[in-house]
Amino acid sequence: MRRKRDFGQVHPGIKWGPFTMRLPGIHVEMKPSQHIQGGLILLATCGSVTPLAMQYFDVSFEVAWTLSLVFLFFVLAQTMFFGDIYAGGGITPALPLTFVFLNAFTPGVETIHALTALFLIATVLFLFFGVTGFGAKFNSIIPTVLKAGVIMGGAIAAFQSELNRLPEMPFSLITAWVIVLLLFYSIPFKQMADTKTKLMVGGNALLIAFIGAGIVGVISGEVVFNISWGVFIPPVTETFAAMSVWSVGLPPVEIFLAALPLAVLIYVLAFSDLLIADTLLKGADQARRDEKIDINATRSHYVLAARNLLQVLTVGPLLWLHGPIWVGVQVFIIERYKKGREIMDTIFSGPMNFYILAIPLGLLLPVIGVITPLFPVALSVALLLTGFACAYVAMSMVEDQTTGGMILAIGMVTAYLGPAWGIGIGLALYFLLIGMRRKQKREDVSEEEKAV
Repeated sequence: MRRKRDFGQVHPGIKWGPFTMRLPGIHVEMKPSQHIQGGLILLATCGSVTPLAMQYFDVSFEVAWTLSLVFLFFVLAQTMFFGDIYAGGGITPALPLTFVFLNAFTPGVETIHALTALFLIATVLFLFFGVTGFGAKFNSIIPTVLKAGVIMGGAIAAFQSELNRLPEMPFSLITAWVIVLLLFYSIPFKQMADTKTKLMVGGNALLIAFIGAGIVGVISGEVVFNISWGVFIPPVTETFAAMSVWSVGLPPVEIFLAALPLAVLIYVLAFSDLLIADTLLKGADQARRDEKIDINATRSHYVLAARNLLQVLTVGPLLWLHGPIWVGVQVFIIERYKKGREIMDTIFSGPMNFYILAIPLGLLLPVIGVITPLFPVALSVALLLTGFACAYVAMSMVEDQTTGGMILAIGMVTAYLGPAWGIGIGLALYFLLIGMRRKQKREDVSEEEKAV
């Protein structure tokens, strides 16, 4: 049975250090209706990099799939064992930058070394900002317009990547996009009466989009399923021997140096994800007064350091690093959370129910056969929702026409030239177009308010 909690308090669990463990069925209510949808979507999205992992690491499908399953375990651990409030995921916007970085290395051990170095440096960065507390203070140091611009860059990059992907599977992708946009963002749909049918459809929006795209894909010939029966036995020993740092050794110093700039950029992207998540969760906290949402940037940094380090120390790195949130799923969970306790008891119930069945489903060969052809669709839906969430958050930070133009300009530079250029151009624009004048203006306004 679930433990009762006081009105407006943080949901209870088992404290250990800065973390809180919450067990399914004991501390968190289970909602089986979310298990299948979440498990399939999570498997398909995470597994979408499996063919690329085979290419860059020079490993078999079985090894690449095992890497994804271990990645999913640590994603679930973020909620279950560490007690962080976000729906964990990977740092998806960093994927294009990672591919550019890896193209300089030979597929196989050299590429594994490069990614291992990237994971280890990122771990140190997360740990450093967590221990020093600079992570929590970082948000107040960076100008709002610069943060909004970097976030807008994530939106533009996400939309651009999906437009580029469209010619590969036009009918399947457009079907998925229409369903997701209709069920998530359509004003007429939201204004409809909250019938059981509407709640059921809205609560399974991602799965419906997935199924719809699959049906259209089969009819159009874009999707072909090859299903076999049985159970997948992860080749743990083979994966450990091929990928783990204990087998391939630590990367050379020169690879660490080569990975350092990208690791810093990835931290910037991860922090942008935290900004997006905090904005979304603050809205959820205002909509629900029966639970206090405990946002703690320092704890989140510790969790990210642990997840990335444990990934490397167990079976080895994957193509994307562990990140604070999966934005698309975070949006989906928050929309359900806002509907009240009868729909979602606690904010922790969302990620727990959505993620908990992913690994068991990933061990079934029929499931693998179904989701493998739909890898591009799942990744596309996740990036589409990421783009909308980033755009929404960035536009909510617009203060006037000047900042609105700056946010778009910084976003375009970030999307096409990378976060480093975006930050550099953003700072230049800030001092040229705003500078100390804006600061002085705010001080003058404060003095006028005090006089009144």
